[in-house]
Amino acid sequence: MRIDRLVGIALGTALFMTTAVPTATADTETVSSTAESLDRAALHATLDAVHEAGMYGGYSSVREGAERWTGASGLADVDTRRPVKPGMRHRVGSISKTFTAVAVLQQVERGRIRLDAPIGDYLPDLVEGERGRDVTVRMLLNHTSGIGDYFLGAFPSLADSSTADLDEGRFRSIRPEELVRLGLAAPATGRPGEQPGSYSNTNYVIAGLLLEKVTGQSAGTYITRNVMDRAGLRATSYPRTPYIKGPHSRMYESFYGLIDPPRDYSVYDMSWASTAGSIVSTTDDLNRFYRVLLAGGLVGPAALDEMLRTVPVTAGGVGIDYGLGIYVLDLPGCGRFWGHDGAVFGAGTIALSSRDGKRQLAMGWNLMKYQRLNEDGTALEPSAIDHAINEHIVQALCRAPESREAAAGARQPLPEGLPGADLSSGQWVTHS
Repeated sequence: MRIDRLVGIALGTALFMTTAVPTATADTETVSSTAESLDRAALHATLDAVHEAGMYGGYSSVREGAERWTGASGLADVDTRRPVKPGMRHRVGSISKTFTAVAVLQQVERGRIRLDAPIGDYLPDLVEGERGRDVTVRMLLNHTSGIGDYFLGAFPSLADSSTADLDEGRFRSIRPEELVRLGLAAPATGRPGEQPGSYSNTNYVIAGLLLEKVTGQSAGTYITRNVMDRAGLRATSYPRTPYIKGPHSRMYESFYGLIDPPRDYSVYDMSWASTAGSIVSTTDDLNRFYRVLLAGGLVGPAALDEMLRTVPVTAGGVGIDYGLGIYVLDLPGCGRFWGHDGAVFGAGTIALSSRDGKRQLAMGWNLMKYQRLNEDGTALEPSAIDHAINEHIVQALCRAPESREAAAGARQPLPEGLPGADLSSGQWVTHS
């Protein structure tokens, strides 16, 4: 399997470390209500198990009604042995797409954008000709536009199984219009509106430029004021420099063993991800964001209904049910959850919430693409890290022991819905 086939949309799985990483005990914080339902010891243990399986460090926030547990386990810096802490800021990758979709839907509510209008009505010089006439705003947001991904165009060395462009592009600033040009030049993934759709970061860069066109503001400024601030997020931001402000972990990239030892990419110009994946947040803020969104605090009922209307989309070879910037995951025996996952160089994240916002998990980790290809190069080897992450998610979202057993007894605890998951071996390949 060529590396470029694994990275069509900024992939994120990894290798089980062959060298044991010394365990750092989970640092936790709890806020309790009078009713006890969170098994804090089990959450603590399953998060520690992710680190013990080989992940450098991770952090997690879990909610059950008014109860909250947040923890961290492992290392934020493998050289200095600095531990990870709850509340550390983290690049959340494609979870940014939910923020962008909310911003666009706010403009739909104000009558400035029509979901089923051709994108060429708004950006005729960007998406020209037949595509401009046939691709609608809705198709961008639910990935049925048929427009290819820009990722390999932005990092062409990956097509030759080389990560040279990752380092050469560390401080490169790339305009969103250039990302769109690369995506439009990539092979089409299908006809506009065709289902299943195909996940493409280009769609959400176009959506960001649409937002700028109708608001007269930069997308980052608009989303900060009208989504992040409105949701009451205190540690969530668009990066203005390659550096992350505030307490954060280093973020290590292995790229399936091409980078050995894994290299720190926590300092990086995120213009390559634009409105498709550049936001920085914390696990607590992500839980708050999805809770406010699903309660109708960011868009009204009609717009929220549009967000949660899903279509089949292929992401990394796996089918998911995708709405407008959000997908749904049915966890066997435990219920239905809404959210998104994301990956950028060195940082992986997932955030899931029940529809009523009462059960939530947000989790981040700081070593990416830790898996390796098998000897004949046709598949990724299974990883103990993936199993441990799944176990922590099941512990967080499945309250009753019998529900956790049902989920764990399935072929995969997360059988569908994680973009790019290789269900045959339990691997996760997530997007930027």
